[in-house]
Amino acid sequence: MLQSEPEMAVNIAVASSVLLKEESSSSERLGPAFPFVKALKAVNAKLKENYPESEELFKVMLLDEKPSDSLKNAIRTHDLEELITVLNVREDLVGELKRINTALYLSDSEALAKKVLNQGIAAAFMPTPKEIKEVSEDQLRVAFDGDSVLFSNESERVFQDSGLTGYLQHERNNVEKLLDPGPLCSFLEVLEKLKKKLHDKGLLKNCPIRTYLVTARRAGCDGYRALNSLHSWDLDVDEAFFLGLSPKGPILDNIRPHLFFDDQPRHIQAALEVGAVACHVPNDPKC
Repeated sequence: MLQSEPEMAVNIAVASSVLLKEESSSSERLGPAFPFVKALKAVNAKLKENYPESEELFKVMLLDEKPSDSLKNAIRTHDLEELITVLNVREDLVGELKRINTALYLSDSEALAKKVLNQGIAAAFMPTPKEIKEVSEDQLRVAFDGDSVLFSNESERVFQDSGLTGYLQHERNNVEKLLDPGPLCSFLEVLEKLKKKLHDKGLLKNCPIRTYLVTARRAGCDGYRALNSLHSWDLDVDEAFFLGLSPKGPILDNIRPHLFFDDQPRHIQAALEVGAVACHVPNDPKC
């Protein structure tokens, strides 16, 4: 599944309101996407150090209908000018995201995130925790739920229709059948491609990208099916947590991810309660 060519910039589209929240005409505070964007800058530094001729770097497209001077000043103040390009997008958001080949879109609007997802672009709604716990400044950590996020909602639909017993029987019957990719699989693919490039330069223990699977699947047939699907796509997360009915909050509190993607509001809430930046992937399990 991983592609070796071509090498081009990895464009991350971010609504300005989740990066820097303007409180008045002359002040701003950091939004939930800010630590993530700073971590992208750290990853770029390692990529440029090891691949000085490569254009395969993260670029942040900051979307704002009417960019203010204070927003532009804040970008300069935080030394993000090289990383961020401000785009004035008033109409046809989806068309613009497709034009720039967006790898991920983060929004403070659930409706917009869902609209973009429905057009086949990796996207999520990013609420703001009351308090964001400190995260690594030199290692990007991204955690993904499984079903309806990295994988399709096939098994989630079975669970909704037939309950836990029906779901477990379905997984036993289909244990060797690969799951279909989900809406955020393409973003994991991007991360794993860049991580492999850094590993090839000897950055194994100190790689600036680390990925996680945090799923309600168990360490049984359903867990095996998830890992087997990832391996078949040549996507290997650094750590996988099969939690069953256990809460996700404690694991996320330990990982301290810059982004955690999940389709279930209760898991999003559990993440927010421990100060993790959680991104809701809107999903209709019946679709």
